[in-house]
Amino acid sequence: MDATKDILIIGGGIIGLAIAVELRQRGASVTILSRDFQEAASHAAAGMLAPYAEQIPPSPMLDLCTRSREMYADWTGKLENLTGLETGYNPCGILSPVFELPDNLAPLAPTSSWLNQTEIHAFQPGLNPDILGGWWHPEDGQVDNRKLVHTLRQAAKTLGVNIQEGAAVQSIIQKSGKIDKILTKNREYQAQIYILATGSWSSELIPLPVRPIKGQMLALRMPTPQSLERVLFGPNTYLVPRKNGRLIIGATSEEVGWTPHNTPLGMNALLQRGMGLYPPIADWTIEDFWWGFRPGTTDEFPILGPSAYDNLVLATGHYRNGILLAPITATLIADLITHQVTDPLLKPFNGDRFFA
Repeated sequence: MDATKDILIIGGGIIGLAIAVELRQRGASVTILSRDFQEAASHAAAGMLAPYAEQIPPSPMLDLCTRSREMYADWTGKLENLTGLETGYNPCGILSPVFELPDNLAPLAPTSSWLNQTEIHAFQPGLNPDILGGWWHPEDGQVDNRKLVHTLRQAAKTLGVNIQEGAAVQSIIQKSGKIDKILTKNREYQAQIYILATGSWSSELIPLPVRPIKGQMLALRMPTPQSLERVLFGPNTYLVPRKNGRLIIGATSEEVGWTPHNTPLGMNALLQRGMGLYPPIADWTIEDFWWGFRPGTTDEFPILGPSAYDNLVLATGHYRNGILLAPITATLIADLITHQVTDPLLKPFNGDRFFA
């Protein structure tokens, strides 16, 4: 694959934008085809940077996630300096309460620590009295996903990325093992290198085991901005307090195809789980609710790197970790394209693992 200044990215969510910014900073000419910016999965996220709270076992996936989390401070700092906008990055740590004591209280990560029942209730007052302890992960954190995506979009525009909004790709035309052109409703596009970063819609364009997994979420207004001080990552739910007094509760995980909208069942599940974790929220004001499609794969790992086509690179299938993995994905994909460097981290995530 030759280094090129003519790159077309299919997908205008956080992954596509992050790659575009990285490539543009390296001197490439980049165009993004975005079907609908508001449909991006990044709008439906809570913005947790939580490889340890997620209890990802030692694996290439954990290595990928922790390396990306370590990049976040510098990455968001550069975006904020470039645009003058905020990303809401907050390395606040994450608390993981449990209702059943684990068999092994050894640290899940070098910097994580176990808090017994007395310690955890002193650390975060108001928790359900049935909580018996929990893990404190000081290196995990959060970012305001909506602010981050808008900052990335502004960074791309500032750098001169050509963003074509409303350009839904209808088909990919291939010839002799390469992508020849991309067809949308109104025109066709050609480039030297193509990047597929369309998330849940990827399998509509080429055969990949990516499917939509619907997630419903809601937001409450805290009585004061400090009503809940910690990010709580509990069983089947998480509560993410923002500095502006907004509390995010998420998220459902539904195998319902492309069925849209919030549902009473989904909202009830979020509220019941949230109140079960932190009862005081029962009296707080519901401010907002929304839904989105996350791109799931059969092994829940992203698909990164070369494809069956010589000039098509894949960056999709990030499922629940698109926000967390944006910086490392952008760096690895840009290295592959501009320097022909394949980082060893990429190998376990190549799409050919599904077709061996």
